[in-house]
Amino acid sequence: MYMAIFGVFASSWFGWAQEKPRENWRKYLGIASVFSILVGLVGIYLSVTNWHRPSALSEAGTFRNYLIFVYVEFFVAGIGAFLLIKKKRKDYVAPWVAFIVGIHFIWLKSIFQDSSLYLLATLLVAVSIISVFLSKKLNVTNSAITGIGAGIVLFCFAILGFIRFILA
Repeated sequence: MYMAIFGVFASSWFGWAQEKPRENWRKYLGIASVFSILVGLVGIYLSVTNWHRPSALSEAGTFRNYLIFVYVEFFVAGIGAFLLIKKKRKDYVAPWVAFIVGIHFIWLKSIFQDSSLYLLATLLVAVSIISVFLSKKLNVTNSAITGIGAGIVLFCFAILGFIRFILA
C-alpha cells in the first residue's frame, strides 16, 4: 500500500508543482509525475493481488482511528486553505497543505507501527517551511518548490514500500 498511496500522491504533488514553475522545469516535472503514477499503479496492483493478507488496518478499531485522523487532516487543511485564499494569500496553500500532511504522519505512526513515518513527517514539514523561502529566492511560486519537494519525498517512500514488499 505504501507504493500505491505514496506513488499516487507523489504524482499529485509533482502535478501541483506545475502551477507556475520555471518553464524549463515542466518537462522534468511531467516525467516525475508519470514515473510516480506508474509506481503507484504497480502498488495498487500489488495491493489488490495481496488483499487477503493482514495489514495494520485489520485490527479492531484501527481503521476507525485512521479515518478519524484523515478526516481531521482534510478538515484542518481545508479550513486553512480557505482562510489563506480568503485573505489573498493563496500562494501559501501548497506549503500549508504539505505542513498538515507532514503532521498527519506523526499521528499515523502509532496506527501503522512504523517509525519511518516520523522521518516522512519531518521531511514534509521541512519542505513546507523551506519552500516559502526558496521559492522567493528562485522567483517561482511556493507550489512549485513545495510540489517538487513533497513529490520527491513521497516518491522515495513509495520506492521504500516496494523494497519492503520485496524483502518481506
